[in-house]
Amino acid sequence: MTEAPSSDVAFSPAVKAIQAARGSRDSYARMERRGGWRTELTPDIAGFIAAQRSFYLASASAEGQPYIQHRGGPPGFLRVLDAETLAFADLSGNRQYITLGNLSENPRVQLFLMDYANRRRVKIWGEARVVQDDPALLAMLMPEGAPGRAEQAIVIRVTAWDSNCHQHIPQRFEAEDVLVAIQKRDARIAELEAEVAQLKGGGRSELLPPAPPQPSL
Repeated sequence: MTEAPSSDVAFSPAVKAIQAARGSRDSYARMERRGGWRTELTPDIAGFIAAQRSFYLASASAEGQPYIQHRGGPPGFLRVLDAETLAFADLSGNRQYITLGNLSENPRVQLFLMDYANRRRVKIWGEARVVQDDPALLAMLMPEGAPGRAEQAIVIRVTAWDSNCHQHIPQRFEAEDVLVAIQKRDARIAELEAEVAQLKGGGRSELLPPAPPQPSL
């Protein structure tokens, strides 16, 4: 029996039927013959994940009711443990525990990561488990200086991932990155203004190269 392509995690028979009706099935079928989406986290995607400050985590109840949760932290808070595993420290929040309830009866999840500055998005499918009795793992995953406490770790075994086109992604920048760029600009402006002031104040000879010697008569 032929192994199903990894993209079948999203391309159900109903999805494929609509693709066929809308004219995109042939191109996706060619992708499926090559195995579908990637199932291992490459160095490139691992670097992308390590740079993210937030992501969205989708889960569903046993009845199929979906839920999306936002998670944020410093770069690296979503940790790549190996080529097939992600994990993060689940900090205390509003105590609704919807995601935890969903995972207790349905481990399937999807992560949605957005890099607005570079207009790139990555979708990751997997199965998640809740780890509460591993202090060493929690200590490793806890972001340095993060407020609050970690109630548990969420460990995700990656099933497949896909990075698709940047169409319709608005370009936005992190406030911290904008501040650094502004500080560099202001420092350069101050440097140039100091040079101009020195020129106006008679310090031109210190900034310009020495004049060539004049020929003797």
